[in-house]
Amino acid sequence: MDLRVLVVCPDPDSAELLSQVLGEMEMNAEQAPSISRGLERLNEESFEAVILDYRADLDSEEFLSKLRQNRKSLNTLLIAIVDGEFSARPLFGLGANFVLYRPLSLERTRLSLRAARALMRRERRRTARIPVNSSASVAYPGAEDLRATIVDLSDGGTSVRSGNTLPPACKVYFQFALPGQEQAVRLSGEVAWQDASGRTGIRFVDVPQTSRRLMQAWLLQNSFRQGQDRPAPPIAPVQRPDSATKAVAKTGTQNAGLGSNRRGERRFPCKLGAELYRMGSSVPNRCMLSDISEGGCYVEMPSPLNGQNGVEIVVRTSEMKLKICGQVLAVHPGFGMGVRFTFEDDAEREEVLRLLALLSAGPALDEMSR
Repeated sequence: MDLRVLVVCPDPDSAELLSQVLGEMEMNAEQAPSISRGLERLNEESFEAVILDYRADLDSEEFLSKLRQNRKSLNTLLIAIVDGEFSARPLFGLGANFVLYRPLSLERTRLSLRAARALMRRERRRTARIPVNSSASVAYPGAEDLRATIVDLSDGGTSVRSGNTLPPACKVYFQFALPGQEQAVRLSGEVAWQDASGRTGIRFVDVPQTSRRLMQAWLLQNSFRQGQDRPAPPIAPVQRPDSATKAVAKTGTQNAGLGSNRRGERRFPCKLGAELYRMGSSVPNRCMLSDISEGGCYVEMPSPLNGQNGVEIVVRTSEMKLKICGQVLAVHPGFGMGVRFTFEDDAEREEVLRLLALLSAGPALDEMSR
């Protein structure tokens, strides 16, 4: 059992169910019956994930705050247990990656923890950052074609140096060519941290498949240089803006919408063939979902829809058919668009969670034909 999970839950029945499911998945569960005991264990050791019985009280808020301030827990996956009628969106802003709803059911808990386990293992396998020195063009709402230098690269992010402070409240767009490659990499990301030397850490968000293949090929060719990477200077995680700050960023331009929206949610890279319909139309548009989260997805298609259109996306797998509505929030001509899901009820949200759990099981879904 190499994955360790701290279960901070005073309810013995819920704690027992969680321990049972974690044991089935060969994860080592350690129980903390109180917030204070949970904080003690976080100060003593590192865990791949923490499951918190969130009660929307001062103790729970203190736990969330101290969890992300603890350097041992910066990359710890956070799973929160909330009441069924509770709006989970504020929790995502506080760093939660998954939400379980009370009362816990065995099947839903298995699905969610199965997806969480895949993310924990993926985090362990993430490629070490490889040093690089490439010029990049950077843009975000209110700023176009700023110059920056890519100083290292991994499969999930990069570090850049720039004369401009990049904003944490919205999506940042990058274009750069890696050494030895003629084709440009185009993608978007969000600020993960900034340090006093002017360096900024970027977590990739929307990566078209063409750009992902270019980066993976370069990383593979230069994997021998991992040992040359020098230790990074001390960094400070970027504090996520409050709702008022996000609202300001969201009104900047059309492309700001997706970047300032729910980026606490963990996204699953994928290659899912799908059909997309403009709301009210029966004409299908063949497309590819290149990543997906509980709240939205990125749709790759050469001619994305213009404007903030309502859409319906249909995904078929061997185990389920998912039909869900959404709204186009960001359009990148020639590449695709970001879509935010709109749920009519909890049953539709559960269907998306099922898809995430299936997606985490392995590559089979990725290879399904459209």
